[in-house]
Amino acid sequence: MLNHRLVEILKKQFGNRLQEQVPLRNHSTARVGGNASWFVTVNNPEELSLVVILCWEYGINYFILGAGSNILFSDQGFNGLMILNHAKNIAILHEGENHYICAESGAGLGMVTRKAALAGLSGMEWANSIPGTVGGAIYGNAGAHGSDIQRSLLLAEILQHDQGKSIWKTRDFQFNYRNSILKRHETKGIILSATFQVKPDDPAKIKEKMNACSEHRKKTQPPGATMGSMFKNPEGDYAGRLIEAAGLKGFSIGGVKVSEVHANFFVNNESASAKDYFQLIQYVQQTVQKEFNVNLELEIELIGFGHKSDHNTEQTRMASK
Repeated sequence: MLNHRLVEILKKQFGNRLQEQVPLRNHSTARVGGNASWFVTVNNPEELSLVVILCWEYGINYFILGAGSNILFSDQGFNGLMILNHAKNIAILHEGENHYICAESGAGLGMVTRKAALAGLSGMEWANSIPGTVGGAIYGNAGAHGSDIQRSLLLAEILQHDQGKSIWKTRDFQFNYRNSILKRHETKGIILSATFQVKPDDPAKIKEKMNACSEHRKKTQPPGATMGSMFKNPEGDYAGRLIEAAGLKGFSIGGVKVSEVHANFFVNNESASAKDYFQLIQYVQQTVQKEFNVNLELEIELIGFGHKSDHNTEQTRMASK
């Protein structure tokens, strides 16, 4: 629960942007989850920094929410402060022959891609089909269509616990497959903004690449309420192939089923609970382990289940395969 003094500070700063008992299913692409005991919307990096520093100071459990995918909120909700990141400014910079696109951490990857394309700048087309935010994409090293964030990112502004703000280069994130030093909780900090290096190209070619990514997504991923790819691809294989080979395409528990379009996606038929999702996750993991001796590692994060990811940093849609 929030300290009474902290509630007073937040109410004074944010007014009706601070709310109690907010249903998380309304902020989840999976459309499940209980209530956040407290919920605040921030509109810029300064507000984001202020709230997180207060949470650190008062020892409050918090979670930074972006686009709401790659997350499974529990039916019990989240006991702490949910921070909705609406810091969305995007700017294009030119320094001699170098070109950059700079975005705050709550900006959508699709919007960043489209803004670069309108300026005739290439390099971010692969991200056009990822419905997540800049901060979440960096946090989880989002990737699609043969590329990922670590290949596009130049710099990012970070706020670290007890260390203040600093600029990180790509190597500082210690990226690996769908992971970073922040997601592994090896350091305590949040992403405020990022800079990506882009280059001039024919706008028609840029648009063609973006359209190809979008069309591939439509053909290979199911519509409806999902949270994105459920499991990471094991080395040298694909989670979806293993789940399908185990005969689990279309298998359901309660209101959620393994997609018949892509087996690494679970689809909510609008009646699912987080418990249904969690039981299906466990069943699929156990079946694949039994059939192929492969441990499927979650790509999504479990929030409100008592796991270490419950007191997280940036989080949104992480990956699109």
